[in-house]
Amino acid sequence: MPREPREPGPELVDPLLDWYAASARDLPWRRPDASPWAVLVSEVMLQQTPVARVLPAYESWLTRWPHPADLAAAEPGDAVRAWGRLGYPRRALRLCECAVQVRDRFAGELPDDVDTLLTLPGVGAYTARAVAAFAFGARVPVVDTNVRRVVARAVDGAAQAGPPAVTRDLAAVERLLPAAPARAARVSVALMELGALVCTARAPRCAQCPLRSRCAWQRAGAPAWSGPVARTQRFAGTDREVRGRLMAVLRDAEGPVAKDALDLVWRDDVQRERALDSLAVDGLVDPRPDGTYALPGPR
Repeated sequence: MPREPREPGPELVDPLLDWYAASARDLPWRRPDASPWAVLVSEVMLQQTPVARVLPAYESWLTRWPHPADLAAAEPGDAVRAWGRLGYPRRALRLCECAVQVRDRFAGELPDDVDTLLTLPGVGAYTARAVAAFAFGARVPVVDTNVRRVVARAVDGAAQAGPPAVTRDLAAVERLLPAAPARAARVSVALMELGALVCTARAPRCAQCPLRSRCAWQRAGAPAWSGPVARTQRFAGTDREVRGRLMAVLRDAEGPVAKDALDLVWRDDVQRERALDSLAVDGLVDPRPDGTYALPGPR
């Protein structure tokens, strides 16, 4: 049975925040002038996507649609095209739907509490908490893979976090948060940054970690992980790869695409048709009456 996390107190928080102040990456969604909408866009784009790939798409997106009302007035196909190769393009459609609701229900301004954020399309539990904390400075635990790993090592003394357990994970992170909401929000982003840059999964840079002398895993001699290991999801040859190739043709085209052009992207007819059908079901592809295919048109 996993041990209950100990109350770490300021001996972890203070050095963590000092390190973050000196070492955090200068990312546009963390700057003081980043709007709540910009924070939401960044969080949606960053899901399962590296920062380096997100940055150009994020900057282009916010230049084109700086406010929810701007995106709400756009065609979904334009949003899918602007999404480019970030992957999981349904996120672009959900952002469009979200923008419409923010415009129509909240006068174009994002709500600032977790429960209301959760009512928006495409906003799940993690994203709602991240926006509440990072855009509005709320004292709510924000837990991603990086945060879980830092807490597992520094507090629990384990090499890895093991399988997720939402209630336990949220409670473990909440114990770390100071009472002051703004300081708590900064701790949340600092934990995330430490896991991304220093306390990494495969090659942690423990010598550079601000928590090294206080880390339970280091004090225990950095024991190897003996629990279950998550399998890496393959991409090559999957329906995801086929969908991506089909979407690339549609994004690069100036108008509707003939079926023959889509047939060239993949030899397996059955898999290709399955992928194309799934894109249509997801609303990412519009099958037209003349037999051509296009990105989704006006709502």
